[in-house]
Amino acid sequence: MNRRTVLAGVLALTTGLALAGCSTGSDEPQLKVTGAYLPQPVSDMAAGFLVVQNSGSSADRLTSVTSPLSDDVTIHETKNQRMREVSSFEVPAKGELDLERGGNHIMFMKLKQKPKQGEKVSVELHFEKADPITVDLPVKETTHNPKKQ
Repeated sequence: MNRRTVLAGVLALTTGLALAGCSTGSDEPQLKVTGAYLPQPVSDMAAGFLVVQNSGSSADRLTSVTSPLSDDVTIHETKNQRMREVSSFEVPAKGELDLERGGNHIMFMKLKQKPKQGEKVSVELHFEKADPITVDLPVKETTHNPKKQ
């Protein structure tokens, strides 16, 4: 065998091993939810806020939210002080999706009951790639805003 053949074989083997390492699932989003809360509603609507952190090397998308609190739960973006329903939000790789007061949020319409401060509201977050995540949103006072504390 000449050096060129050996070098080509080593290069092919190294490349194959490197590519095999990429397909082990380490490329999956790694999602975690923090800072979840729901201000006590004053009408038959409510908004939920939380942060989805992604420590993985692959982005994902929040595609929907379900909850026993309402059969009509949507996700909304706020741009130029206008709110509108969207079909999904990106959860960037090595980044986070921040659903916060005055910004993007979860919207609950036609509440089945009005949760009171101190209670918890269960939601299930659905993603494009990752398994659903169930989160309890603690109900806070109506004016609660952790960014202003």
